[in-house]
Amino acid sequence: MPVVAVTAVLVHSPYLGPASLRPLADGLAALGHPTVLLDLQPSVAAAPVHQRLIGAFADALSDEALSGPVALVGHGAAGPLLPAFAEALEDDVRCLLYLDADLPTPGRGWRDERPEDYAALRGRSRDGLLPRWPQWSDRDLLAQIADEALRTEITDEAPEVPLVFLKEARPTVEWTGPTAYVQLSTDHQGDADAARALGWPVTQADLHHLAVATDPEPVARLVLEALLGPTGA
Repeated sequence: MPVVAVTAVLVHSPYLGPASLRPLADGLAALGHPTVLLDLQPSVAAAPVHQRLIGAFADALSDEALSGPVALVGHGAAGPLLPAFAEALEDDVRCLLYLDADLPTPGRGWRDERPEDYAALRGRSRDGLLPRWPQWSDRDLLAQIADEALRTEITDEAPEVPLVFLKEARPTVEWTGPTAYVQLSTDHQGDADAARALGWPVTQADLHHLAVATDPEPVARLVLEALLGPTGA
């Protein structure tokens, strides 16, 4: 962009918990960059999920002793909420960084964008709750995490999110400030292409979606390059 002297606020996917981003937070801290990792798990327990997430995010960040501008870094399904998160803050938000994340679809829900996938998940839901994210795919994405303790923690944290979350319209909030995209997996090729078409700087790596947990040092360097420029300084 570049954006200097910012605190990186890491926002985990609503379908996972903070353990999924803890290695990345540690990697950024090891590189000397101020970082905050939020825990938004309780806010996904009931509808309206989007509004509960936005309120929980603002409350959680208000409890942090921040002394300067922030950059919001959203992973996966946290992406569509980044503009609304920025609007909800009194802090100085300098930029948004989409980390292998979905892009905003203002006024449209996940079901509108992926009706066939929604139908499949609805068929597997129980008592109005989605299956936990690790069960969404036939691919065992968590198998890529060699650390058994971390893999177990991420699995155990994955919440049962209400099915209605996929039907809720996403917030209609416009963000006109600096924005960047870091692509880690081929699953988000379409999002990276769309980001590039919007004129955002896009960084690509031959990794995978959960590289935030398995390869925190290279991902941390990609994040810093996106936020601070090629030198990461």
